[in-house]
Parts: sequence; C-alpha cells; structure tokens
Amino acid sequence: MRKFFTIASLFALTLSACSKESVKGDEKGEGQVSISCVAITEVDDTRANVCCTTPAAEDFSLRIEGVGHTYTADYATIAEFNEGDNYLHYGNFKATVTAGDIADEGYDKAVFVGSAEFVVEPRKSTAVEVIATIANSLVKVEVTDSFKNYFAGGHTLKLVTSAGNEFDVTEQTEPLFVAPEAFTVTGTAVKQPNQSGAEGTVVTLPEYKTTEVKAQTLYTVKLDVENAGSAQLTITLNDTLVESIDIEQELNDNAK
Repeated sequence: MRKFFTIASLFALTLSACSKESVKGDEKGEGQVSISCVAITEVDDTRANVCCTTPAAEDFSLRIEGVGHTYTADYATIAEFNEGDNYLHYGNFKATVTAGDIADEGYDKAVFVGSAEFVVEPRKSTAVEVIATIANSLVKVEVTDSFKNYFAGGHTLKLVTSAGNEFDVTEQTEPLFVAPEAFTVTGTAVKQPNQSGAEGTVVTLPEYKTTEVKAQTLYTVKLDVENAGSAQLTITLNDTLVESIDIEQELNDNAK
C-alpha cells in the first residue's frame, strides 16, 4: 500500500508540473505578442502614393520599449521577434519599426518608420499592427516648355541637400528622397541668341533654398518664363509663387 501511495504521489506531482508549464509565462505574468507592419507610400501635398521600393514587413527592424517602466529590446527584424521568445511581462509597451537609413539620400531611397503602443496582459495573446510611413522628404525639380524655349541654349540644375549631397536635376523625372531638413536648387542657363545672331549668354539662375522641410511630403520646384511685356523668371513651390525675377535686368551674365 505504501509503495502504491508513493507512485501515485509522484504521478500527481508530474501532472502538476505539466499543468504549470502548459501556458508559458503563467507564473511570471507574461503574455505572448506578435508584431505586424504595414508600409504606407502616401505623401502630403498630393495625397498620392509614390512609386518606391517597399521592404517586406518581416524585414523591418524592431525596437520594443517599456512605457512607464524601464525596458528596451532591439531585433534585427520583426521576424526575429515573432519567431523567437515573443513573451513580454505584463505592462505597457511601444513598438517602433524602421526600414532604411535617412542618411542614404537619392532616388528610390525611401525610409519607413512607424510606432504603436500596446498593452500586454498575463496569459493572453496580443497582436500589434504598426503603420510605417515615409520618413524622407521628396523633391522634384521641373522646368516648363516656356523656360526651355527662352533658354534655347540649354540649362543645368543642381540640388544640394542639408547633408551636402549633390544631385544633377537637369532632366529629373523621379523624386529624390532626402533627409527632412533643407535643400537648395542652383543652376545656369543659356539665353536664346539675339537678332544679330550673336550666341546666347550664359546666366546664373537665382539660388533657391527652402528650410523646415517636412517628412512624408513632396516638394515640387518649378522654373518658368513668363512674357508679359518683359521676360520674367518665376519659381514656384508646389504651385505657390516664391520668386519672380526680371530676366533682362536682374539675372547676372556669367561668361566664365
């Protein structure tokens, strides 16, 4: 009888141990968390979607931080967290996802960033969806047909970012992805020949600089020439006039 009692006791202890381990984190007050991500390519001004390479959701890097308590954990990818020990102690947290490097400026260099707060409850599963938006500013420089006709000898345009990166935007067709801070547009153009047949003069176009450039926003700089009694060079930003210059009187010749 005593032997039977001992075996039965051991069996009961084994069942008890299995029961405690059946739900991970019961004793620690933990809950399971899964993270997902949706990348949004819409930008302000046009409210349109831009064409750019979008990383797979599971490839976003992930940081989880405590809200109201000290906790920080970094993961190379969302997949690393979801497929690993994705249990967190009960409490409030914030998940931040990132794809790309804001210092890497250029064409098709979109950077996505997003964050979401969530609550972990003991013995419960929590699904967290993070919306990631474009963290760059987008810039496109255009010239009108009137500009091309007036400066028939051709033109060159350059865009310089606040980081010092330079881009030739003479014939730009796609937006540049740059850090959201500031940018400058400079250039030269060749006037049309005069009636005597002399070659057109090379002129320095006015420098245009804008600051307080915002993320997730498309900036379109357009150069135009209007003829209303005298030729006027106009510069617009997102269809808003920012500068108007009398070409004959104010543009400096640059014959160098």
